[in-house]
Amino acid sequence: MNIGAHVRGGGQLVPSLEAGVQIGATSVQVFVQSPRMWKPTQYAPEVLASYRDAAGAHPSVTHTFVHATYLINLASSDDELYAKSVAALTHNLGVGRGMGASGVVLHVGSHKGGGFEDALSRVSAGLARALEEAGEAPHGVNCPILIENAAGAGGTVGRDLAEIEAIIESLGGDERLGICLDTQHLWASGVDYSSLEATSNVLEEIERRLGVWRLRCLHLNDSKMDLGANRDRHANLGEGTIGFSGLAPLVGHPLVRDLPLVLEVPGEGDGPRASDVADAERLVAMGVALYS
Repeated sequence: MNIGAHVRGGGQLVPSLEAGVQIGATSVQVFVQSPRMWKPTQYAPEVLASYRDAAGAHPSVTHTFVHATYLINLASSDDELYAKSVAALTHNLGVGRGMGASGVVLHVGSHKGGGFEDALSRVSAGLARALEEAGEAPHGVNCPILIENAAGAGGTVGRDLAEIEAIIESLGGDERLGICLDTQHLWASGVDYSSLEATSNVLEEIERRLGVWRLRCLHLNDSKMDLGANRDRHANLGEGTIGFSGLAPLVGHPLVRDLPLVLEVPGEGDGPRASDVADAERLVAMGVALYS
């Protein structure tokens, strides 16, 4: 199993690896700029190279993911906001490529009631620009944009697999696009995966619409909200409405269990702890046992 966690990276990035080690994580996810400010953090090439070298040689941390800033809204009809969003995504992807990251996780944004069909062309154009204009990846390292499914509130884009499918199809099925499945968002958007049959249905739909190969990681979270509540509210594992029994069929599935499972739980208010990683390990073992 590969239990990851969102950790604080700091300006030099390399300390994020040790932050993961301290809590027992084998993958890390970081912001490479403030998640709520537009100003990009500039990294010298040697800083990115140092991270790339450190990550490549690390004995226990196997994957790094970048989470794009929350301010990005590729669905916006506001020209200024849209331009800032494309620039921010391009920068985040460039840093991710420079770090040798395994993907840049993206919340696509919200059409604010304008409708998905109206927003699709803007989303598609923004993704295409970022993919082409971000700095080149050293040594041909592939760092895809991983579209994260949304919880469904406020006209958010990507609230179901059909919308993500439409986005990827609008770019001709570009192989530089993948998905990050968030367990809390999936639950909040009304998708029940709390049984073996329900999990099988979800994964069959992913295969049919997107190809399971595009699924590069999961955000592993319990939910403070009920099934179908359409609100993004994470809870520590076992402390929400999904619970261990509801999460186990998904995370134990043979197509999922070996993916990086990245915790974005609140912990005690400062993010994932060693105890949360241990809970995730216990959860995956519980899920694997369901299939044995």
